[in-house]
Amino acid sequence: MNFADSEIVSAILTKEHFALTKEIGEADFILINTCAIRDNAEQRIRKRLHELKALQRQRQWVKIGILGCMAERIKNQLMEEEENVSFIVGPDAYRQLPTMLQNVNNGEKLAETLLSETETYDDIDPVRYDTNGITAYISIMRGCQNYCAYCVVPYTRGRERSRNPYTILREARDLVDKGYREVTLLGQNVNSYRWKDNESEVGFPQLMEMVANVSPLLRVRFATSHPKDLCDDLLHVMARHDNICKCIHLPVQSGSDRMLKLMNRHYTAQWYLDRIDAIRRILPDCSITTDVIAGFCTETEEDHQATLQMFRQVRYDYAYMFKFSMRPNTYAEKHLQDDIPDDVKTRRLEEIIALQGELALENNQKDIGKTFEVLVEGVSHRSDKQLFGRNSQNKVIVFDRENAAPGEYIKVRVTRCTAATLIGEIVK
Repeated sequence: MNFADSEIVSAILTKEHFALTKEIGEADFILINTCAIRDNAEQRIRKRLHELKALQRQRQWVKIGILGCMAERIKNQLMEEEENVSFIVGPDAYRQLPTMLQNVNNGEKLAETLLSETETYDDIDPVRYDTNGITAYISIMRGCQNYCAYCVVPYTRGRERSRNPYTILREARDLVDKGYREVTLLGQNVNSYRWKDNESEVGFPQLMEMVANVSPLLRVRFATSHPKDLCDDLLHVMARHDNICKCIHLPVQSGSDRMLKLMNRHYTAQWYLDRIDAIRRILPDCSITTDVIAGFCTETEEDHQATLQMFRQVRYDYAYMFKFSMRPNTYAEKHLQDDIPDDVKTRRLEEIIALQGELALENNQKDIGKTFEVLVEGVSHRSDKQLFGRNSQNKVIVFDRENAAPGEYIKVRVTRCTAATLIGEIVK
């Protein structure tokens, strides 16, 4: 979402005759787009601001701005504690940036963080910078109102609001015309997408079908789903269209019903497993990935073991795994105690990571000998004699380049693997 928002910011500023530069030494304005999901993300921004002081001593006219969720959450603190920050802009106020950049040159310190109740950037075509020209993101909705106990997003991104589907289709068609071959539809909870006017209503399954029909050359992905909103209609749409990728990211967060209730996740472990069963039944070749939190408030060893058991049952292809960090203004911060010692959190997280590594390797080993259609994305980081791409299941496959080129669809047979990567050869 932050990457997609940065493309919106670029579109707004380039329209007003500002120019992007990849060289920080050429910049007059440095905009840092921030995340507030975890404390570690905010600490990285603080460190980056400290590092930029040396640049500002050399080029005293350079102005630094903080954008996004961190700006929304602690704007007053940032203004007081980070003296080299000149302006702060929340995620719904990027249209104000051209005016703000003019005014900060006059010595003013400015902040604009008002959240919107409607979609803010419907009519803006993002500037696709730092891209491979093959894959792109399309934001289809913003905000969240699930209020998970640990999560700061509803307070930094505001309530859910969905984008007009016809502007989404226009953006997808434009990407196809420019040679892009894959889009990922983005939202805090994409499957709660719902747009309606006086004449019609479009839910997420209908939107997916509309985007898939833009072109058979265009692959379609989406992230991130909430388990409570994953309906069979969506799974059947995915099954009908070969160009909708067979990969679902379904955050579980915990395998314990007690933890799920405390987290305010709106489902039980059995509900979640029933959704997994539906995926396996309707989309038997679908990969499943997840998010999990180790060491949430009051988590017992029994709760932790339930999470490990969930991993064993589902056998995720990939997982984002984190230790719990308390976020200000959340339900957890106001009503719960962060009472799990850090060494216990670390040990539990390491056990989850180790188990997931075993499962990922076993899953990939099952793909040896299979042939997949791969969208070639670029040159391998390890050797310019190899290319890499991803299959429908979102697994990275590396192979000798031969005559293939980025942007092409090719057939690759898997010959070996690691826990993270498939390795194969082009099928003539």
